[in-house]
Amino acid sequence: MPAVSALKAAFPASELTYVVEKPYARLVERHPALDKVIVLEHKMGRRAFYRLIREVRREKYDAVLDFHGGPRASLLTLFSAAKIKIGYQVKYRRFIYNRRILRASASGPVHSAANHLNLVKALGVEIQEPPPLSLPEPLPNEADRVNKLLAGSGRAVILHIGAGNRFRDWGAQNIAGLLRLFDSRPGHRVFLAGGQDDLPAEAEIRALYGRPIRSLVGQLNLIELREAIRRAALFIGPDSGPMHIAASTPTPIVAYFGPTLPAHFAPWKAKATLLEKAFDCRPCRQRRCLYEDFRCLKTITPQEVFSACRKYLD
Repeated sequence: MPAVSALKAAFPASELTYVVEKPYARLVERHPALDKVIVLEHKMGRRAFYRLIREVRREKYDAVLDFHGGPRASLLTLFSAAKIKIGYQVKYRRFIYNRRILRASASGPVHSAANHLNLVKALGVEIQEPPPLSLPEPLPNEADRVNKLLAGSGRAVILHIGAGNRFRDWGAQNIAGLLRLFDSRPGHRVFLAGGQDDLPAEAEIRALYGRPIRSLVGQLNLIELREAIRRAALFIGPDSGPMHIAASTPTPIVAYFGPTLPAHFAPWKAKATLLEKAFDCRPCRQRRCLYEDFRCLKTITPQEVFSACRKYLD
């Protein structure tokens, strides 16, 4: 989205279309920089993909920027009939694009958002100051729903318990330990956050903690989650989608990193404290843990996370 904002600022009269998978459409719908959003099913059959290509070709786009670089995105770019096709210089797919950029740099790691901005620069755009991350505002009914869920005394703290995969899962034991440390701060109310897939983890955390827990798990769409984070005093969680959603708000962030590096995926232009451990195996491809115990993340202790939180809450 910083790249989308930069693109619209450079070409204010342009018509921008964004292609996104269905679970994440709500994060871009009604964004002021976008004129149209094409929503894809997570899994598409061959016929549906052919229809998508025909739809894109009918629009006669001047340029297509492939932010994703995956097989489906690169095929859509290839058959788009756009005059300018911009993407990453990656093996086996570089021939698709007539303007290519490197994803890596000899001088060190490149942040993911900076890579996206480099795709915009390939159009000849000069970006003096990279834009912050912006997301659409909630609809009135979404804001009201968050109001009701967060109602009560005290300052809210959003604790994201999801991870996306086991390599980024801090673990129920650590989360329950952090909740116990927050017991010493009665003025702050911790809300667990996550998707439907995180309900089993929520149940495990409840059992370990042994006391009532406030939970938003499985109850919010992504823009409602952003609104809840925006109203909170603090967001806590791993390197994840919700952490990046939090970066679109003024709310400070405490994030713990395991197999990934903040140099690539730190919350963009956000007030944040990032916790990580120095292991030679980092970063990894998140297919097999060399030690089988995910120690790069699991050895970050609840006390270390709580200490990082205190500087924002005191």
